[in-house]
Amino acid sequence: MINFKSAIAAACFTLFLAPTSYGQDLQIGSNLQGLLKLAKERNPDLASMSFDADAASERVIPAGSLPDPKFRTEWRDITRMGEQRPTLSPSRVGSTRYLLMQDLPWFGKRELKRETAEALSEAAKVRVTSTWLELASKIKTTYAQLYYLDQSERLTQEILDLMVRLEKVAQVRYASGLAAQQDVIRSQVEQTAIRSELIFIESERRQLQARLNALTGRQADEPLARPTQIRSLPTPEVLNFSALEQRVRSNNPLLQVESAQIKAAEKTRELAYKNRFPDFTVGASPIQYGNSVREWELMVEINIPLQQGARRAQERESDAMLSASRSRREAINNQVLADLYENVTGFESERRSLTLTTESLLPQSELTFRSALAGYESGKVDFATLLDAQKQIRQAKLNQVKAGINAQMRLADIERIVGEEL
Repeated sequence: MINFKSAIAAACFTLFLAPTSYGQDLQIGSNLQGLLKLAKERNPDLASMSFDADAASERVIPAGSLPDPKFRTEWRDITRMGEQRPTLSPSRVGSTRYLLMQDLPWFGKRELKRETAEALSEAAKVRVTSTWLELASKIKTTYAQLYYLDQSERLTQEILDLMVRLEKVAQVRYASGLAAQQDVIRSQVEQTAIRSELIFIESERRQLQARLNALTGRQADEPLARPTQIRSLPTPEVLNFSALEQRVRSNNPLLQVESAQIKAAEKTRELAYKNRFPDFTVGASPIQYGNSVREWELMVEINIPLQQGARRAQERESDAMLSASRSRREAINNQVLADLYENVTGFESERRSLTLTTESLLPQSELTFRSALAGYESGKVDFATLLDAQKQIRQAKLNQVKAGINAQMRLADIERIVGEEL
């Protein structure tokens, strides 16, 4: 007879008590940390966001720089009062004027443009972090689902082996005239259904492997090793909502992006009000007569901020954009905290379910099956009762695995919201 108690204990320790291995993987897919490392190196979405962040950081210096100076040359009286053919030779025209000009924004405008670009650059960097957290959460979830499938396949195969043994018992009892032929047929039908389920599990595995390959930047059909370990679940003290709430407010990338956007909107608003003041252009101009420079000129140009209607509209636009950014951050803050509370509550529910299944339901189902098997062998219970007991213990095992995997998925979502691993 199969030693169910030993199998249950081994499955429990393998599923929920084994710590995550941080060593080097021998095969891609066998270890979560190896997959995360591979995704960080090869995922194209993450690389794209990183390049966008690099581009945003390079906009800071140009934003705060002066415009390029301008140079102008004027050839005056190129025919010398009609005494010669037109020429562009500086020594032969009436005079040549050289003008070097530089545009100068009003005081403080350059600093505001630079600070706006810095805020947008910071937002782009945080988006890289946000993209990585989303990617890591998907990998953790998919890895947990793959692990669940492997455990389901193992348990299903154990049940199939058990059904083969029960068929032999039924055949012996049928040959002895102690049981009906229907018992043998029912055991064979159960085996067929279980084999069909194994085919479905294999199909699900291939789909999840393709998804995991895409997340790690690999070809969809590249082979993946089977998951060997699952992460240990943190203690209830670690997943305290009040403590996590504070960490979310300081670490959540969505909130950080909105904070950077608010800062950029504030600087844009200040710049819109600065546009009430004019910009300048200054220049110096030497004038050449013949082969020598005989005159110098200085110039100052100022734009007149006359279109006040347009500027007031720009100011109102910047005010509205700032208010929108603040409201958006408040909405995201509320949604993030709601998601955190939902996942923390769900995690604790899955933990309690796991404990209840492991400590109560599974041992009770094992005893029920042992009793039913002994009763069937002695002729005290029918085959249907034995099948029901077998299905109960199988369902208890699957519930145990599923509760652990659901807890892993909740944990991945919590880490994504918090912005760091727990």
